[in-house]
Amino acid sequence: MKRILVGIKRVVDYNVRIRVKPDNTGVITEGVKMSVNPFDEIALEEALRIKERGLAEEVLVATVGPADVQQQLRTALAMGADRAVHVQADGVIEPLVAAQALLKIVEKEQPFLVILGKQAIDDDNGQTGQMLAALWNRPQATYASKVELSGETARVTREVDAGLETLEVDLPAVLTTDLRLNEPRYVKLPDIMKAKKKPLDVTNLAALGVEPRVRLKPARFEPPPQRQKGIRVKDAAELVDALKKKGLL
Repeated sequence: MKRILVGIKRVVDYNVRIRVKPDNTGVITEGVKMSVNPFDEIALEEALRIKERGLAEEVLVATVGPADVQQQLRTALAMGADRAVHVQADGVIEPLVAAQALLKIVEKEQPFLVILGKQAIDDDNGQTGQMLAALWNRPQATYASKVELSGETARVTREVDAGLETLEVDLPAVLTTDLRLNEPRYVKLPDIMKAKKKPLDVTNLAALGVEPRVRLKPARFEPPPQRQKGIRVKDAAELVDALKKKGLL
């Protein structure tokens, strides 16, 4: 079966204002709306479009996280994914651990394509896709803004500083998606009801043979400084004078 695996992550919803805990040990998540990472939604949308074009037979979505993450998996199933795998794990999941867990799923499911978001909006690491490709020993194309499949190859357009770059990689491969690749579809109520009956398998890191190591320890969390109130100047001369007084010129 031609299968696409999509990796997703549960993050604080992008509309929520992030608040730091009073003791500066992390970000407040209790009672906060959580959602699928926006870049991962784009990855899932692209997988669904590939399937709708008849180039894949199944879309499998997977994640590593606590029990509550099943809500986001059900959202992915409501979008159109066929099955879901939940690797249950508590605490901080670093990119390498996530990549190792996804590798075990890849080895079992044998997808011809793995798609992930280019980064998660909570930690901005942008490492899981690259690490998975290295562990799997397969090609990768990151920051995709256009994907075209033809036979046993994928042609990927990506945005770089100098403009657009086009890569052609052999399949199976790992792709990570950029913001302009597509616009994810809205989930409708009937699809949410159908998603409750779709298969959702639960496993854990130990069952996969993955050690949940933590290599980085954050020392302190601090909110960004508040922006100072701006001033309005009458002309360029007054602007230059104001900049000089601030020591910027």
